[in-house]
Amino acid sequence: DNGDDAHRIAPSPVVHVRGLCESVVEADLVEALEKFGTICYVMMMPFKRQALVEFEGVESADKCVTCGASEAVYIAGQQAFFNYSTSKRITRPTNADNPNSGNKVLLLSIQNPLYPITTDVLYTVCNPIGNVLRIVIFKRNGIQAMPTRLNVIRNDNDSWDYTKPYLVRRERGKGRQRQAILGEHPSSYNDNGYGSHCPLLPLPGNNRYKMSSHDVPDVVAYPLPQTSSYLSHSSSSVAMVSGLHPAKMNCTRIFNLFCLYGNIEKVKFMKSVPGTALVEMGEEYAVDRAITHLNSIKVFGKRLNVCVSKQHAVIPSQVFELEDGTSSYKDFAMTRNNRFTSAGQASKNIIQPPSCVLHFYNVPPCVTQEELQRLCTEHDVPGFIKFKVFDAKPTSKTISGLLEFDTKTHAVEVLTVLNHYQIRIPNGSNPYTLKLCFSTSSHL
Repeated sequence: DNGDDAHRIAPSPVVHVRGLCESVVEADLVEALEKFGTICYVMMMPFKRQALVEFEGVESADKCVTCGASEAVYIAGQQAFFNYSTSKRITRPTNADNPNSGNKVLLLSIQNPLYPITTDVLYTVCNPIGNVLRIVIFKRNGIQAMPTRLNVIRNDNDSWDYTKPYLVRRERGKGRQRQAILGEHPSSYNDNGYGSHCPLLPLPGNNRYKMSSHDVPDVVAYPLPQTSSYLSHSSSSVAMVSGLHPAKMNCTRIFNLFCLYGNIEKVKFMKSVPGTALVEMGEEYAVDRAITHLNSIKVFGKRLNVCVSKQHAVIPSQVFELEDGTSSYKDFAMTRNNRFTSAGQASKNIIQPPSCVLHFYNVPPCVTQEELQRLCTEHDVPGFIKFKVFDAKPTSKTISGLLEFDTKTHAVEVLTVLNHYQIRIPNGSNPYTLKLCFSTSSHL
C-alpha cells in the first residue's frame, strides 16, 4: 500500500482502485477519472471496496496513478488510491465485445432509489434506445433489474413480457395506486391489448394523501410467483423496530430518524415487547428504504433491528408511559416535518445511509458554531469535531452547513435527538426548526 509500489508494477492501461466507499457505482468512477483520459471499461469488486478501470491508453492510466500518488483524488466523496494492475486488459463477460454474439441481457443496478423502480420506469428509460422484450426486477444489494430473455410468467410491477400481453393481471380497482413520474407507456400499447401500466410514484394508501375513487386508474396485477428468483418490495407499510434504548428512545426520536426515508404516520411502542416499536410509514417503499439504511445501526449503545411488520396499520391501543415520561403512542400524520408530502418535496431529499457528516439547514444566521456545540452538550449527545457553514445570500433568512463527528454512531445519535429542535432567537416571533440529514460527504 506504499505509494512507491505504484511504479514497481509495469505500467498498464488498467488501474487498480482501492479505498472505495460501499455505495460507489461505476458511474462515480467514470465521473471522477475521465479527466485523465477515455475509459473503456470498469469492473467493480464491491465486497472488497475496489475496482478495475481500463483506460484507452497507458498514458491516461499513468496520469491517474501519478496524480493519485501526489494529491488526493476523491470518488463519491471518499479518497481513493491507485496502482497499475498486473492485467493489461479487463476480462469482459463471454462475447461481451461481439455485438452479434446473441448476448442481449443488460443488468441494471440501482443504488438508493428515491422512487419505486418498476417495470414502467425501466421501460420508459430503456425502450427509446432499443426495443425491450422482457424485464425482471429482483433484489439483492439495492435493486437490480434485467431487460432480459429469461422466462417471465406474469406481467406485473416486477416483471413484464412485452411479447405476451395476455399474462395474468388483476381486476380493475385493486392494488395500490401510483402517480406517474416518468410518464405512462406509449398509448400504442393500450391499443395492442397490453393494458395500462401502473403509475410510478407511490402515494400513501392510508392517509390524507390517498387519491379519491375518481382518480383511480386501471392497474395490472401485483402478486409475484411463490417460487420466484427475485423478491418484491415489502408487503406492509409498517416497520417493526427492536433494540431501542428504553430510556433514550421515544416516539419523537424514532420519527426524527425514520423521517429521512419516508413519511411517518404513527409510532407505537409495544408494551408486551420492551424496546420494540411499530412505525407506520406513508407507503411500503419507505419501509424498504428504512430497512436498507437503518437495520443493524447502533444507537445509544444498542443495535437496531428493522424489519417488515405483519401488521398493516398501527392501532393506538394499550397506550402507556415510557421511561422518559412521554407517551408510547404518537400520531405524526399532520406534522409539517414529514419530508415526502409531495413529489416536488420528495425530490429534494437525498436518500443517504448514515454517515459521519450531518447536513444542517433552516438555522437562523445569528446562531454560531459555539452555540450549536453547546446545544449538543445540553442534550447529552456527542459534539462535532469539524464545522462548515455554506455561503448564503445577504438577504437569506437562514443558513446551512455541515457537521462532522468522530463516528457514524455519534452522528446518528445527534440526528435522533436534535432533528427538528426548535431554535428560538431574541425578539423572534416564531422558532426556527433545525433540520438535519445525513450528508453525501464522508468528511470535511
